[in-house]
Amino acid sequence: MTFLLTLLAAIFVLGPLIALHEWGHFIVARLCGVKVLTYSIGFGPKLAGWTSKRSGIDYRISALPLGGYVKMLDEREGEVAEHEQHLAFNRQHPLKKIAIVAAGPIMNFIIAIVLFWVLFMTPSEQLATTIGQVLPDSPAAMAQLPAGDKIVAIDGHNVQTWEAINYRLAGRMGETDNVSVTLQSAVTPTDNLTTYQAPVTRFMQGDAQGRDALTSFGMLPWQPEIAPIIGELSADGAALRQGLKAGDQITAINDTPITDWISATRIIRDSPEVLLNFTVLRADKPVQLQIMPQGKKDTLGNVYGQIGAMVAQSEIVIPEAYKTTVVYGASEALVKSFEKTEQLAVMTVSSMGKMLSGVIGLENLSGPITIAKVTKQSFDISWEMVLSTAALISLSLAVLNLLPIPVLDGGHIVYYLIELIRGKPLSEGVQMIGLNIGLLLLAGFMVLAIGNDISRLF
Repeated sequence: MTFLLTLLAAIFVLGPLIALHEWGHFIVARLCGVKVLTYSIGFGPKLAGWTSKRSGIDYRISALPLGGYVKMLDEREGEVAEHEQHLAFNRQHPLKKIAIVAAGPIMNFIIAIVLFWVLFMTPSEQLATTIGQVLPDSPAAMAQLPAGDKIVAIDGHNVQTWEAINYRLAGRMGETDNVSVTLQSAVTPTDNLTTYQAPVTRFMQGDAQGRDALTSFGMLPWQPEIAPIIGELSADGAALRQGLKAGDQITAINDTPITDWISATRIIRDSPEVLLNFTVLRADKPVQLQIMPQGKKDTLGNVYGQIGAMVAQSEIVIPEAYKTTVVYGASEALVKSFEKTEQLAVMTVSSMGKMLSGVIGLENLSGPITIAKVTKQSFDISWEMVLSTAALISLSLAVLNLLPIPVLDGGHIVYYLIELIRGKPLSEGVQMIGLNIGLLLLAGFMVLAIGNDISRLF
């Protein structure tokens, strides 16, 4: 059932993104006077579709949902009647060819911008960017960032949400340098800003737990102080098997004093398959237990510990000082959506460059299985998360398709730019060599990405 829901979630999000990408090619081809023969969502055998009586275009849904294509009249792919030769793609001016090929990725950029625009206009109550906790032995601790101060900029870029902070920090993945953090003091006038330099070394790399950028950097938002009292226990969890009971209060783990639930869960999550010594208070008497968290994998394959215990329910009240409502007007939201699209596109390209140069590992590459799982998780959270995930995937499709690799849109654009400069196209032999190299590169990346996906599953 989970597999089916994951598949349906992926189709629900990826289907429209692929359809609109191909529609970009389709509509610009027709505007440029090129005859379109087929508009297909998916590859391979035709599952369903129809042929337009007016235009003769074959609209279809095909068996392999890994993309789509628009087939145009082209003398390189078959004989073309003399009266239709002016409608063939290969007969068009190079600028028209570039416009047709670039229209797909541009459509994906437009989708991302529109979705981010909607999200920016949607009011949302969030945690203020006030530092709630600084983790020991972290870059934030080394820079002596004071808890209680408000983060207003990372590396000179203004930030208003923890998501924006996370993205800015994630963009420094793999780097060894200083991260600039500008804070607004909690005790002095609002215009008193202080900038700290936090040193990072191969940031976020070599972390077996695959922690997010905020945790790796060591500064966390405000978190409620929840008493570490056990509520429900999972029937198949390590906690129940190894003696923990509902009502027990955790007072220490491996001699580290525990005063709140989040501190306990952080140690447990960071200790998969490690035997931990628990001290719990049971009927006002200390009890010693040894519990080994089971190793679990998240969507990205990062291993974390889990003991199968839930906290006793308690009401959480967020102090007003740690709350903020984020909403923008239509024009400001549009500007923000362009800025976010640009930032994430640059970060995506930068991450690819870091992978190729070895700054970050190729294990960070994800394929269709991980994308489907992340999409399914977004449906479990909220409609805003679905839109955000769709925007990120659309943006990734745009950037990937513009890479200058033959068989991708970017590779074709390079061919047509050369044709524009030379005044004639490259020979079919040269183009075929490039396409074969592109196919090998693309196949290699796909094998690596799917291999990473599978390793995350098992």
